[in-house]
Amino acid sequence: MPQTAAAVVDLPPGAPVGQALGSEFTPLLRTVKEHGLLDRRHGWYALRIAENTLALAGLVTGVVLIGNSWWALLLAPLLAVFSARTAFIGHDAGHSQITGDKSVGRLIGLIHGNLLLGMSYAWWNEKHTRHHANPNHIDKDPDVLADVLVFTSGQAGERTGFRRWLTRYQAWLFFPLTLLEGIALKVHGFQDLRRQAPRERAVEALLLVAHVAAYAALLLTSMSLGKALAFAAVHQALFGLHLGLAFAPNHKGMEMPDPDGDRWGHLRRQVLTSRNIRGSVLTDWLLGGLNYQIEHHLFPSMPRPHLRRAQPLVRAHCRELGIPYAETGLVDSYRQALGHMHEVGEPLRTR
Repeated sequence: MPQTAAAVVDLPPGAPVGQALGSEFTPLLRTVKEHGLLDRRHGWYALRIAENTLALAGLVTGVVLIGNSWWALLLAPLLAVFSARTAFIGHDAGHSQITGDKSVGRLIGLIHGNLLLGMSYAWWNEKHTRHHANPNHIDKDPDVLADVLVFTSGQAGERTGFRRWLTRYQAWLFFPLTLLEGIALKVHGFQDLRRQAPRERAVEALLLVAHVAAYAALLLTSMSLGKALAFAAVHQALFGLHLGLAFAPNHKGMEMPDPDGDRWGHLRRQVLTSRNIRGSVLTDWLLGGLNYQIEHHLFPSMPRPHLRRAQPLVRAHCRELGIPYAETGLVDSYRQALGHMHEVGEPLRTR
């Protein structure tokens, strides 16, 4: 959920101060501005936030009314879907898509991130800003640093012990691992409190604790401990899976800049490392607009409903310059992403 001056209108995150965006990107930026695609959509977002709030309130009410029954678990998948919707709103707030007022944007992010989801807005903000500045850069993008998963043969060669086994079969384990992502996001948020400034830490911590307390109170006062644990497990697992389904196709298996010789401008850095997903309005809804990953990376502050309208302009501009524009179907995007991770782990399976 980055919120930097670079992400607001003209400059891409991480652009060096005083450096021109380059002739390749400037004409596209001019065209996009002329079409009004960087103008904010306050009414659209107000309606989406209201709809999401009502859906969450309805699901919470349903849990209370159903009470101590296994039927309540049927609401857990729906709550996972709308938890992901909540995360998408927080993401857009961090990119200044909803409002140009940083204080209001941060408030929206704190409510949707810390309070409603139990994940730290500041932690995600800092991490996602670095990703946008240098997508798929092995030294600068936190999303491709060697951790549970690895993305290059060099990273794979350094694995030992249990992590080496994980890397061998990481393509097969990817989606099962995303079932833990909902919990991991909460853990990372609490861990990040040590990095934050005192005032920011106090607000973030208060809201994170409030989320945990309210979530536990809702489940434990509505159902038995066993049913509460089962509900939480299903909800958090499917929430993590939903986010994994939304984020996995975006960059995995795409170009990775040479750490020692990356001289791409903003246009090539964002287009060559990103992949779009074709689909319907339902695809747009389920993936939170992230299926227009190329347009989102080129124009981080562009409101979500404008990404679809910007796509023909971006695609035509790339065609004119001879720059590959990656777009595929949803299933094929997972095949490509998982195929890349499978290939990275191949040397470890043949030793």
